[in-house]
Amino acid sequence: MALLIALLAVLIAGIVFGIFWMLWGTSSSQEVVRERMAAVRRAEQRGDITTDLVLVRDEMMSSLPLLNRIMTHLAWTTKLQSAITQAGMTTRAGKLLLISAVSGLSVYLVAVIFYGRALAGIFAALAGASIPLIVIYIKRRRRMSQFEQRFPEALDLLGRAVRAGHAFTAGLEMVAKESPEPVATEFKTTFEEQNFGLPLRDALSNMASRVPLVDVQFFVTALMIQKDTGGNLAEILDELARVIRERFRIHREVQIKTAQGRLTALILILLPVGMLLTMRIMNPAYVNVLFEDPLGVKLLAGAGILQLIGAAFLWKIVHIEV
Repeated sequence: MALLIALLAVLIAGIVFGIFWMLWGTSSSQEVVRERMAAVRRAEQRGDITTDLVLVRDEMMSSLPLLNRIMTHLAWTTKLQSAITQAGMTTRAGKLLLISAVSGLSVYLVAVIFYGRALAGIFAALAGASIPLIVIYIKRRRRMSQFEQRFPEALDLLGRAVRAGHAFTAGLEMVAKESPEPVATEFKTTFEEQNFGLPLRDALSNMASRVPLVDVQFFVTALMIQKDTGGNLAEILDELARVIRERFRIHREVQIKTAQGRLTALILILLPVGMLLTMRIMNPAYVNVLFEDPLGVKLLAGAGILQLIGAAFLWKIVHIEV
């Protein structure tokens, strides 16, 4: 019964999430204007632009005026909007929070109606409200991984363009046209920002802010140093591409050597949940006391919290950053 309730709650949350996503879609032209204005404002906040930008409006966090006024005074909404942009999604933070609230409320009502306990409804609501945020996290991580894998080829193309005699900005345009996504979108944005009057240094800094990867930080830093001190730009780009590929090789070796540890961590994380479900199927009367007795519910909640803490520690141990 509990498994059926959980599946039904997830299904309703997914339906609500999809409906709101389709009905509250924003036009692509508005998003393009908003991103260009945000790029100029980021440069202004760093103090890199000295011209008068009084006419630049604040970035809209929501199409609802009241919610937008509230969110503009919260620091974490800027990080949320950055995460949405890094995920390659054209939406606003206010819309995402509203979708998350509706999803959590829907799951809460379903859990309370079918299960009849407010505590279970609260946990179900937290799970339902986190679904949109998890989607953003997964899409962001996948997009950043794709960018990181295709970034060396973009550097090779940019280096060949510079070696052939093209200007650096023309090389940016070539990468934007000939590279796969998501590299093409980020280089296109950088090229358009400097093409519309933003200094190249600021456009590159905005790129490093949009794509928070170590490789992009190296790329931007190397270009700024080369611009100030001079040097062979093509050789710098080739060497940077070589270093990135070498780091990928080391990372794959680490993944191979830690495969057993990661598998062990996954088994230890899933084992308690699997045993609980197995015992619930084989001997329901033996396990039902945990769900029917108030003390059993508290013990389950405590065990779940400890399991999450242990899973976080295990996952941190077996995942080695290169």
